[in-house]
Amino acid sequence: MKFAVIVFPGSNCDADMYYAIHDRLGEDVEYVFHTETSLDRFDAILLPGGFSHGDYLRSGAIARFAPIMPAVIQAAEAGKPVLGVCNGFQVLLEAGLLPGAMKRNIDLKFICRTVNLVVENNQTMFTAGYEAKQTIAIPVAHGDGNYDCDEETLARLEEKGQIVFRYNEHVNGSKNNIAGIVNERGNVLGMMPHPERAVEMLLGNDEGLPLFTSILRNWRESHVATS
Repeated sequence: MKFAVIVFPGSNCDADMYYAIHDRLGEDVEYVFHTETSLDRFDAILLPGGFSHGDYLRSGAIARFAPIMPAVIQAAEAGKPVLGVCNGFQVLLEAGLLPGAMKRNIDLKFICRTVNLVVENNQTMFTAGYEAKQTIAIPVAHGDGNYDCDEETLARLEEKGQIVFRYNEHVNGSKNNIAGIVNERGNVLGMMPHPERAVEMLLGNDEGLPLFTSILRNWRESHVATS
């Protein structure tokens, strides 16, 4: 399986994402710069955290217009796994691949610590390696992680099981403590916590690793089924 890690000006978690795939998952991975225009050779697309374009205007708002983004949208429409973490989640929201928007943290402070998440839906290609309602410890590092949406969108997310991760503690003011959501098709995941920073015990825990192994397992099973 071949992964692409999209690199925008200001990305700073791209190396963490690369390490998670290359060193811990043992799969092929390449950096793809924002100026490129094709992702055809990749099986999964990863948008890492950081401060794309300095978070000017609004987090993710400028990166949404990068030359690579039409290819990201095309990959999502083709059913490939697309994962956006932290700033990557913000870019997915700005690109319309996921519903809702991000606001400043409710206390207007940057948060950098490990938090507890509840796996609300373990029936996705990203979460099959977890138990339903499992609590996992994953780091967060953000200033604009307060997820918001209108009530109609929230009801739809709840009804269709699109809320994948939820904080089980007060973190940033996110509506209904939402920490991560998928699109209706289930192949695009955006989440504020950083699973790539929790892939081995040397880093404190490895509770983020099942997210990546789930992607790999789903890909292998789908290719065996179609071969």
